[in-house]
Amino acid sequence: MTSVDLFAIGNALIDQEFKVSDEFLTQHNLQKGTMQLTDGDQQANLYTQLKQSEVYKGQASGGSAANTTVAFSALGGTAFYGCRVGHDELGKIYLDGLNEAGIQTTVKSVSEGVTGTCMVLVSPDSERTMQTYLGITAELSEEQIDFEPLKTAQWLYIEGYLSTSATARAAVKQAREIARAHQVKIALTLSDPAMVQYAREGLNELLDDGVDLLFCNQQEAMMYTETTTVEDALAKLKLHSKYVVITLSAEGAIISSEQETIRVPGRAVTAVDANGAGDAFAGSFLYAFNTGENLQTAAELAILISSEVVSQFGPRLANQDYAQLLTNFQKKECA
Repeated sequence: MTSVDLFAIGNALIDQEFKVSDEFLTQHNLQKGTMQLTDGDQQANLYTQLKQSEVYKGQASGGSAANTTVAFSALGGTAFYGCRVGHDELGKIYLDGLNEAGIQTTVKSVSEGVTGTCMVLVSPDSERTMQTYLGITAELSEEQIDFEPLKTAQWLYIEGYLSTSATARAAVKQAREIARAHQVKIALTLSDPAMVQYAREGLNELLDDGVDLLFCNQQEAMMYTETTTVEDALAKLKLHSKYVVITLSAEGAIISSEQETIRVPGRAVTAVDANGAGDAFAGSFLYAFNTGENLQTAAELAILISSEVVSQFGPRLANQDYAQLLTNFQKKECA
């Protein structure tokens, strides 16, 4: 296995996307803009109802950290993804998709069980609401992860959704220890307001004694810090991370370090589907930052890539589209 720039750990999920009405979300007690966990029977029941009454937009490989890793890799970085899938057709589809994107995986990721699924429900305002059956990924542990590539990586990336699993948190703890021992920088995303609301203790365990780079959106930032303004949230988050990136939806992002705080405006686009946009932002930002770009340039690239993701259905762009966007961005930077 060759060395990588990014070593990521996260859930492995197959997304099923539907366009739905706000009424559908209300009828099924789904809180807009968040993710909630369910069991296999309830997931199958929701899927049946969706197929009968809502507009099906297709299937895609997902998982928050995986989406981030795909963006990072497609832009030119090298990456490894630690996850757990079932020994089934969806698991094969999932790992094949990562490998086709140039991302390294391990055969240890495959085990008996059912690959997880996520019903991604996109309402008319483009917001995504998710109901997730984790399947075998709920039991992700250190046994499914090959930590060897982490020792020479530049970054360890952790998704906040892992906060709900004790075995996954234990795997992250081991990864953090290896990263610190080998001077590997650590990045974490809070992932979802629901994780802040319902899995705060787990998030605190993932955050542990702090990270080098923290990603979150403004809602997550204020909820986690129990503040009412982004500025107050930022001040508190900086106690836990050297760099803090707070995305502001269409308004852009705020990025802060020990030396400076900058605000980068968003891009005017027609939003279609917010699923995966934050993940793409993180992957693009990490790629640019890892190649030596400053915070401003890294954020501008991240906003460009994520705005393209939000302009289409599905959590990822075609692999070649990332590279083309990067080329266009670099030409503009040099002009």
